[in-house]
Amino acid sequence: MSGERTVVIPRVRIFTVAVLTWLALVPSAASAQTGSIAGVAKDTTGAVLPGVTVEASSPALIEKVRNVVTDGQGQYKIVDLSPGAYTVTFTLTGFNAYKRDGIVLTSDFTATVNADMRVGGRSAARARSSTPRASRSARR
Repeated sequence: MSGERTVVIPRVRIFTVAVLTWLALVPSAASAQTGSIAGVAKDTTGAVLPGVTVEASSPALIEKVRNVVTDGQGQYKIVDLSPGAYTVTFTLTGFNAYKRDGIVLTSDFTATVNADMRVGGRSAARARSSTPRASRSARR
């Protein structure tokens, strides 16, 4: 070996680099398995509503309920939600609560759920379904 040096990288060092690389990639893979819900809360005149509490509830969530508050532009985003069916409820003092049922999330999808909130008491206003319902006289 006339003056040449051989560099030997210990196997432990190679293993450590491989494990650290794998750990860095795991959060990326996990985030691809989630969805989100986002939107804007407004009053019936179209004015944005900051400070609205937005609650997403689902059996798909470990904690069952996740809350956020709308920002100064009335916007919100609830991230890292497991795929499944959700109910989204908007509440703000002085306004009727607004509730949307049956929001279905899939992986890597953002569902847009906006609220038009009415001034009033505490009862929940439900968004109307696009599915027509039979009237009582039609069922007889």
